[in-house]
Amino acid sequence: MTTPDFSLLETVRLRRPLVHCVSNIVSAGDCANLALAAGASPVMAQAPEEMEAIAAASAAAVLNTGTPDEEKFQACLLRGQAGVRLGRPVILDPVGVGASPWRLERAEALLAAFTPSLLRVNLGEAQALLHQESQEQGVDSPAAGTPAQRAETARRLSRERGTAVLLSGAEDLVSDGDSLWKISGGSPRTAQITGTGCMLSVLCGVFAAVEEDILTAAVTAAAFWKACAHRAEALAGERGPGSFRAALLDAAGTLTAKDCARETQRL
Repeated sequence: MTTPDFSLLETVRLRRPLVHCVSNIVSAGDCANLALAAGASPVMAQAPEEMEAIAAASAAAVLNTGTPDEEKFQACLLRGQAGVRLGRPVILDPVGVGASPWRLERAEALLAAFTPSLLRVNLGEAQALLHQESQEQGVDSPAAGTPAQRAETARRLSRERGTAVLLSGAEDLVSDGDSLWKISGGSPRTAQITGTGCMLSVLCGVFAAVEEDILTAAVTAAAFWKACAHRAEALAGERGPGSFRAALLDAAGTLTAKDCARETQRL
């Protein structure tokens, strides 16, 4: 059974892997700072012209299609194909894929051109990729769905796309199409700030940079992010979302493997 391997946090901080993020304008800074806090070295290259060179230099890629345009989709296409060709992990985060027909069409073109190591989605994004009635509101997925619905959606998306899936929410689900791993905990306050899903995707890339098994990397990233959110809630106290956002980075930079293991045992 796949369980969180928090020793990977120590490995990341020792190796400082270069993680390439094609990010979006809303969350790019937070994603870069989170990667740094966790111990990795982020590079936020966006130009299609340098995708091959950055792919050769980096240990993992996180492709985020939020705030998209044609140039971004071209960069993601080139970077995804290069990563697969080099045998290095590629995490695809199709942000708000159901927000418009154009966005869905372009995301599906990416999936036709290469198979990512992991799809990190919310429920609405997963439903859009499955051509079900999506419950997205812009880039958000306000409807939680039933546990059974979410589990079946994660499994089906994994089977249809031939890759691992991390379906995030109050309870995160990781699936390989058959098995399903559940990661609970965290804090409801993550819904008060934007980009927490994007940041989770980056953590998947951070851990995949030092762990060959993508399921272990994804489960560990989800559990670590839940631990960070729980710690941040305590650090921020009754202060507002700005303090909670800063506390998330503080938690990511100070939590140890033992801290995370204790947090998980309490769930």
